[in-house]
Amino acid sequence: RPPLPSSVSKCCRIETTMSNEIGLFGLGVMGQNLALNIAEKGFKIAVNNRSPGKVDECVARAKKELKEQTLTGYHDTKEFVLSIRKPRAVIILVKAGKPVDLTIEKLVETMEPGDIIIDGGNEWFPNTVRRAKALEAKKILYMGMGVSGGEEGARNGPSMMPGGPKEAYKRIEPIVTKCAAQVDDGPCVTWIGPGGAGNYVKMVHNGIEYGDMQLIAEAYDLLKNIAGCSNEELSKIFEEWNKGELQSFLIEITSKIMAKKEEDGKEYVVDKILDKTGMKGTGRWTVQEGAEQSVPLSVVAAALEGRYLSGLINERKAASKVLTGPSPQQSKCDKKDLVEKIRMAMYTAKICSYAQGMALIKKAGENFGWTLNLGEIARIWKGGCIIRAVFLDRIKKAFDVNSKLASLLVDPSFAKDVIKGQEALRFVIKMSIDSGIACPAFSAALNYYDSYRRERLPANLTQAQRDFFGAHTYERLDKPEGEFFHTAWTSAHISSAGQTYSLS
Repeated sequence: RPPLPSSVSKCCRIETTMSNEIGLFGLGVMGQNLALNIAEKGFKIAVNNRSPGKVDECVARAKKELKEQTLTGYHDTKEFVLSIRKPRAVIILVKAGKPVDLTIEKLVETMEPGDIIIDGGNEWFPNTVRRAKALEAKKILYMGMGVSGGEEGARNGPSMMPGGPKEAYKRIEPIVTKCAAQVDDGPCVTWIGPGGAGNYVKMVHNGIEYGDMQLIAEAYDLLKNIAGCSNEELSKIFEEWNKGELQSFLIEITSKIMAKKEEDGKEYVVDKILDKTGMKGTGRWTVQEGAEQSVPLSVVAAALEGRYLSGLINERKAASKVLTGPSPQQSKCDKKDLVEKIRMAMYTAKICSYAQGMALIKKAGENFGWTLNLGEIARIWKGGCIIRAVFLDRIKKAFDVNSKLASLLVDPSFAKDVIKGQEALRFVIKMSIDSGIACPAFSAALNYYDSYRRERLPANLTQAQRDFFGAHTYERLDKPEGEFFHTAWTSAHISSAGQTYSLS
């Protein structure tokens, strides 16, 4: 193997002192930044990577950025593991999937019973459960820990969502509580629950993030093409919105994005960006889980489909020459009033989106046997993460007051807001329809609200159809719940049991 830098090789010869508090494997941008964060907080950390160059790069950054040199790089994975005090704890930050399995295989060659592996990447939660089960035979504890905040959050304080054995969390708790983002009521980290609970909550966090971004994009579209706002005006509008109930990281950066010009100072960067959005899979996983748990996630699904449609850029260009419809026209409404209606519509839709996300977490907790604290989950999202927002404090309070709350929509405080905001949401959606501007997330939020507040839906007809063609049975309004009936809808269905009979 290539020679180590002198400052590294000196440490690597001390194999049995186990002087490091924790290890981190995987030195991409997130890995390096989290390692430097841990070291900066005074913890001795060992770092390792598949390619030695990244180790040297991280060590060089530590020399430049840290006052005290508490980070040690290792080219050899065995020496890296042996340098950590028992029970050893190693965070891995590598690409999800096969790279995680290969990293685990390499680490366990040296690890011993009682040692801990913490996957800090965006991993599909069943993989975390599978890996934890596989490592039980070696008595190695395995955790899945969601880390949110991007590279800046990793360096200065992310929101972290660790799940897995509670005894494993206790080993890393002093480290993660100090390295997490700090808000008025504590560090943005808590033990989420057993098994894949940490990865699950991070997955839903990312799904909510999809919804937030889509709602902001739709508001931008309306402000630009109907309200007639310039980029300069848009920057100021989002800046103003960030002072009120929409205050959040995503609104803050949107204001900055709208103001950014090209290097020549003439044109805006955002206007030069191709209208095609990428994705890494967590939004899709969230929608899949919504289907598995029978929880409606219409806002996140709309956001995901919006990304799919953005990817059909060549088809859209061709379709624009064939398909006709209303064209965006600048509204004759008072601009200030219109901007306020769009703001209120987005806030109302945002509440609906978060209600759906928290409902999914609640249902998953019940179905998987996880005792999840929804108020605490909302609290750790208040700082460090991408969806950090001022109204998360209100979500925390809502679940603290009533841990069995069926939906945020029926919390007295949020119910008051959505009842008030629905008028603006309806106005904006009508305006978008008349202008031929798609607002799928706004519309999904309103459809969810209108369906959720109705005592009776037309699902009775759907169930009758299912009974007609498939004898799937149905329950009746005039009979006890849980008693099922089947009807012989035509002469071809009639049996000796008669026209309608109970199957209970």
